[in-house]
Amino acid sequence: MKQSQIRCIALDLDRTTLDSQGRLSEKNRRAILRAVEHGIHVVVASGRSLDSLPPEVLGLPGIRYAITSNGAAVYDLTDRSCLKQYKLEPDALDQILELTEGYEISFEAFIDGKPYAEKAYVEDPVRFGAMPRSISYIQSTREPIEEMKKFIRAHISELDCVDLVVKSEKLKTELWKTLEKNIRNVYITSSVRQLLEISDVHAGKDAAARFLLEELGLEREQLAAVGDGHDDAGMLKFGGIGFAVANASPECREAADRIVASNDADGVAEGINWLLK
Repeated sequence: MKQSQIRCIALDLDRTTLDSQGRLSEKNRRAILRAVEHGIHVVVASGRSLDSLPPEVLGLPGIRYAITSNGAAVYDLTDRSCLKQYKLEPDALDQILELTEGYEISFEAFIDGKPYAEKAYVEDPVRFGAMPRSISYIQSTREPIEEMKKFIRAHISELDCVDLVVKSEKLKTELWKTLEKNIRNVYITSSVRQLLEISDVHAGKDAAARFLLEELGLEREQLAAVGDGHDDAGMLKFGGIGFAVANASPECREAADRIVASNDADGVAEGINWLLK
C-alpha cells in the first residue's frame, strides 16, 4: 500500500479521535482539515447514533459522511439523508428479550438515529457500569423511557439496533456467548465496557465502509481506518491500512497495520500526518 493511494479515512470517535474527556484536540482537528484539503474523504465511523454525534466533529468543513451505530446506518450529513440502513429483524429482538429475561441488565434502543434508554440508567449511569466521564454524554443524548422492554416491543419493526447495559464483565461475556450461539441474524460487538451492542447481521463498520467506498467509486485499498475497539477491528482489516491507537483493545491492535499514539496523545493526527507526509 502506498500512502498516496489513500483517498478516504474512516475515524472512530470515542477513545480514538476524541480524548478521554470526549473532546477533539487541536492537533487532531488540524490534521483532519489537512486531509480534507488534500482531497481525502474523511468519514466518521462510530458506534454512536446520528443524533449522538458531537457537533465539534460534524461542524468540521468537509466531513460529509457518517457510519453510525456500528454500521447499521450510513448518512450524508449535508441533508441528514440515510444512504444505507439495516433494521434489526423482529424475530431477533424477540429472542434477545427472551434470552435476557431475568438478568440484571438495562437496554438502550435506537430508531432512525435517535437514542432511547432506560430511565434509571439515564439518571444514574455509573450505577449501571458507566464511567463517570460518560454521565453528561449519556444524559444529554438519551431520551429516558420508563419501561424499555415495553418500548422495544412497541417499536419492534423500527429499531436500528439495541444495546444491553451490563455492569459485570463476567455477565457481559456470558450473554455475548449465549446470544451468538442462539441468534443467527445479528451482529454483536462492544465499544464501551458496559455495553453489548447488537445490530443486524449485515451491519458492521467494515460492511458500511464497503458500501460507502462503492458510492464514492473507490477501492478498499484506498481506505485508511483508525480505531480502538472490537467494533473497529473488522474495518481496520478491511482497508488498505489500519491504525490502532495505543489505548486500543488487544483485538484491535492485532488487526492494525500500525500502532499510533493514544487518543490522549493525538494518535489520529499522527496517523493522518504519516499518510500525508
